[in-house]
Amino acid sequence: MTTLLHIDASARYGCSDKISHGSHTRRLTARFVQQWIALHPETKVLYRDVGQESPPPITGKWIHAAFTPEHVREDWMREELRMSDVLVDEVLQADLIVAGVPMYNFGPPAQFKAYIDNIIRVGRTFGFDRSRDSEPYWPLLADSRKRLIILSSRGDYGYQPDGRLGNRNHVEASVRTAFAYIGVTDIHEAAIEYDEFADHRLADSIRQAERIVDDLVSMLGNSAI
Repeated sequence: MTTLLHIDASARYGCSDKISHGSHTRRLTARFVQQWIALHPETKVLYRDVGQESPPPITGKWIHAAFTPEHVREDWMREELRMSDVLVDEVLQADLIVAGVPMYNFGPPAQFKAYIDNIIRVGRTFGFDRSRDSEPYWPLLADSRKRLIILSSRGDYGYQPDGRLGNRNHVEASVRTAFAYIGVTDIHEAAIEYDEFADHRLADSIRQAERIVDDLVSMLGNSAI
């Protein structure tokens, strides 16, 4: 049975095809998940809405606790890491991660950055040993065969790598880098652009992104059978 982790990071609530000024990324993640479940009804779905309920930001106490070996942690350290442990456990359970990550000022929302900071955990998702002769860091999920779908949106257009604003897009690249660091490298993307123009170009971009989502469900879903 596949476990799918559905993450939404938009500060907007609702989907743009359901309510006025709703979220495009919530629209895309919902479409993916609904179609996936139709193809694989036995799928276990975990849902995490970091856009509405942001994980706590990393603090000095969090860092102290995370780098203290588990067997000698004090009670306050375990409490400091409690939410992080929940989020990491969800990632470890998931075979497929579907993340809606809109662009806010050229990067991911602060809520999603807090999420990333909570799941990149020494001893849980990456290893660290300063005595290693080569690289002291290594991914702990490299053999997990997890797949990540990044579904984004932006107000302007041309944010693809060869586009007019490609060098200003720090969404997909930063998410890819973070997940690759812990060993998740099978990554796919789709994005809606032109939101601020609200004309036929937005409508065309939505249709194109939805086609990509449909194709991803078909490709990945059929390979999972």
